[in-house]
Amino acid sequence: MANELSAAVFIDRDGTIIEDADYCSHPKQVKVFPGVPQALRRLKSKRFKLIIITNQSGIGRGFFTVDEYRSVESEVSRQLGHGLIDATYFCPDVPGQHSSHRKPSPGMILQAKREHQIDLARSFFIGDKEIDVECGRNAGVRTIRVQTGLDCDVSCSTANWVAEDLPAATKIILNLTQ
Repeated sequence: MANELSAAVFIDRDGTIIEDADYCSHPKQVKVFPGVPQALRRLKSKRFKLIIITNQSGIGRGFFTVDEYRSVESEVSRQLGHGLIDATYFCPDVPGQHSSHRKPSPGMILQAKREHQIDLARSFFIGDKEIDVECGRNAGVRTIRVQTGLDCDVSCSTANWVAEDLPAATKIILNLTQ
């Protein structure tokens, strides 16, 4: 059975894949960081499942609708290249309300594990915030904190590794898994 499980790279969206637009609610706000599509293709070529894990409290706060979120998600997919991302999980819950899915809770990763037959012990989480690191740790995956988000001070990070950006994080993963 263990051979049937896949390794995955869980990836935060805002500040990691795309520039953080502070409640990104329109496709025109989507700007994928340089080198990200190529880096994701390299991971995909090594048979990693690529899964976006993103808090979207703007929905819960009434800043934008699920339909507006989906239009942004479609634009991210278009800019990355359709079919590159295996799945996207988002949590609309606002901070402070009980949530098993809002990062740093591992609910979205655990749901992806069940739905996509993922071996968490062979998987990674790449994100730009410490809550991404905590989420990955809470789910039992190795973590990489990138410095492309709004808070690029990683001096107190508890991540397994720190990288300049997603392409640099990809190199770490590929070097570890060759």
